[in-house]
Amino acid sequence: MQTDHSKPDLASQSISAEEWQVRRDLAACYRLCAMKGWDDLVYTHISATVPGEPGHFLINEFGLAFDEITASSLVKISLAGEVVDGTRRRVNAGGFAIHAAVHAARADAHCVLHLHNENTIAVGIQPQGLLPLSQHALRFYELIGYHDYEGLALTPQEQGRLVKALADYPAMLLRNHGSLVCGRTVAEAYVLLDTLDKACAIQLKALAGAPYAHQPQAAVCRKTRDQLLGDGSPEGALEWPALLRKLARLDPGYQD
Repeated sequence: MQTDHSKPDLASQSISAEEWQVRRDLAACYRLCAMKGWDDLVYTHISATVPGEPGHFLINEFGLAFDEITASSLVKISLAGEVVDGTRRRVNAGGFAIHAAVHAARADAHCVLHLHNENTIAVGIQPQGLLPLSQHALRFYELIGYHDYEGLALTPQEQGRLVKALADYPAMLLRNHGSLVCGRTVAEAYVLLDTLDKACAIQLKALAGAPYAHQPQAAVCRKTRDQLLGDGSPEGALEWPALLRKLARLDPGYQD
């Protein structure tokens, strides 16, 4: 089936200023992930809740690459993955299943980012998972979940197991599969994923270059993690404007 990727008519839709801001942030997140090389053809997704519309979410149209996503091209769907914005655009309902499970279980997960980025896949394959080898990794010390690979289709039973393993953590490694990050904002989700990807890259380099990798003591790991968490407010507030300025210079089309 050929999908119509023409620009949707948003003029006939009632879009609040708050929703438009989320659309722009989410489109920016897609473009920034593409710049990092974290996209996987037209697969994987980043979803965000629609302000003031419980049970409605924004996600990429199936068939568009990450670097093609714009604020207006994002599709509004229900928790069941059904298009609810009056357009006939196609979404990957099966791919949204992971997002749907997390959104349903976590009221704080306003943005769910699931990628097949190579560094996180590689560390997820390692039995020990993410080790406290870098300051980046310490952000997730005792705050990361793991979910064993069960195949392509996500059944309701597996959804329950995934959500249980995620618990209230900000991030998860899907073993043999990829990464999953929850953010209270789009900015927080992106910054957390950036930190996680760097932590995994550092670990892969460290373990490839030496038979033994030095790890800080547990007390130091916990102290550093708490320092990085600060007062617990959403992360990314400082970094996000700088990232948007960079994107405006290099790839401003996301704002359309």
